[in-house]
Amino acid sequence: MNSPKILAFAGSLRSGSFNKKLVAVAAAAASAAGAEVTAIDLRDLPMPLYDGDIERSHGLPPNAKTFKRLLLEHHGVLISTPEYNSQYPAALKNAIDWASRQEAGEAPLAAFKGKVAGVMSASPGRLAGLRGQTLVRQLLLYLGMAVVPIQVGIPHANDAFDETGRLKDAKQQASIEALGAEVVRYVGRLVLSS
Repeated sequence: MNSPKILAFAGSLRSGSFNKKLVAVAAAAASAAGAEVTAIDLRDLPMPLYDGDIERSHGLPPNAKTFKRLLLEHHGVLISTPEYNSQYPAALKNAIDWASRQEAGEAPLAAFKGKVAGVMSASPGRLAGLRGQTLVRQLLLYLGMAVVPIQVGIPHANDAFDETGRLKDAKQQASIEALGAEVVRYVGRLVLSS
């Protein structure tokens, strides 16, 4: 059986993002569970706002093509999202919108359908970004992904990580590691065994 391939990224662009730290914890756990993990930063793949006129005239922009190709090459994703005004970030939605566009020879939603997602969030606030996370989960379900039911949010994220990037709270660390490992198990059961 092939090794599960997992793409890991945060919805935040900020260099010191708590969500970049959080998804790294889940990605390490997925790797320890036997997955081949590719970590990317959306900041390295800037894309214009989705515009049907751009798509009609030029097709997908180069970085949107790169992001979509990475999704197509992986069996699942780990996404950590911040919450902006009770929603998830525009950069995350924009990247997903571009990747959802059907190109010649592709099935609809080929970058998402039948794949597995693990979603988490971190926020300086006490609600842990769960409102934004819930909306990301709904979006991915709509796109045809199997979303792992473990829902983890880290509140007070500005004080949650130690200098090595681990969560100071052992239960929080374990819950994020469990999410990363569960995505690998789901990929094995739902994607690689079919």
